[in-house]
Amino acid sequence: MARPLDWQLATVAAVRDETPTVRSFTLRLPDWAGHRPGQHVDLRLTAEDGYSVERSYSIASEPERGPDVDITVERIPDGEVSPFLHDVVVVGDRLEVRGPIGGYFVWEPPLGGPLLLVAGGSGVVPLMAMLRHRARAMPRPPTTLLYSSRGPDEIIYRDELEALSGAADGPGVAHTLTRRQPPGWTGYARRIDEPMLAEVLEPLGSETRAYACGPTALVETVANGLVRLGLPPERIRTERFGPTGT
Repeated sequence: MARPLDWQLATVAAVRDETPTVRSFTLRLPDWAGHRPGQHVDLRLTAEDGYSVERSYSIASEPERGPDVDITVERIPDGEVSPFLHDVVVVGDRLEVRGPIGGYFVWEPPLGGPLLLVAGGSGVVPLMAMLRHRARAMPRPPTTLLYSSRGPDEIIYRDELEALSGAADGPGVAHTLTRRQPPGWTGYARRIDEPMLAEVLEPLGSETRAYACGPTALVETVANGLVRLGLPPERIRTERFGPTGT
């Protein structure tokens, strides 16, 4: 069985669009040891002249999927990897992958809940692995996702989130749209702030476990706000990346 840091060739089994600039890829790995929701994989592209580049991508799928692992990639126009994945890669292609990697930003049912998941933009990806895993688990802890997007067309997994939240004992899902709201919008319409966090945290209580992923400024706002609201720092896990304007 492969170790997490052994490279292996994954076959692209499916490709699907999530938004106009975000695409999910199902990678079928020949020797996958399984993962925990919140972990990531490294992906390596190597040119004919030997030049190689690596990027890390959070795993979006639940562990129950077995050797099929989903990654969800936002197209960065001047990036080295994401344009290739979006514009060139098709079903049947093979990509170098290693993982799973990481053990800090993970959630599994034995850790318990309630859960507050806070995402900005593509920061929803590792949290989606947690939500998908929760849907397969018993018992299911009370859970709320607070998700910040710039506009309705940029909500990743929009239909699936709606279906999950509409299921029996499904998670609560609260959206905030920071730049563009459709007519009749009744959700939040501003960047995540402490009053918003207080509203979504209150029904969950002081024993909540919180996971926040997204641009650095958003994650810092969330972590600091939750501490001021009384959530112990040891119950807050964060993962951050560069700014995306959410």
